[in-house]
Amino acid sequence: MKIVLNGEPREMRGETLSDLLQEFGFSGRVATAVNEDFVPSSLRIAHKLNDGDRVEVVAPMQGG
Repeated sequence: MKIVLNGEPREMRGETLSDLLQEFGFSGRVATAVNEDFVPSSLRIAHKLNDGDRVEVVAPMQGG
């Protein structure tokens, strides 16, 4: 399936947002949005993606 991940076109094998995170090596605490709608971590395993979806994954950064 073709998606846009953080502004970059990508191909993925999985079907859900949880699959995407695993496939592209995201770990730890991240925030996710699909087509500009926030998706809580508890819903990622059931959130099916579609061709052309725009996915944003953001990780918090430490600093001051």
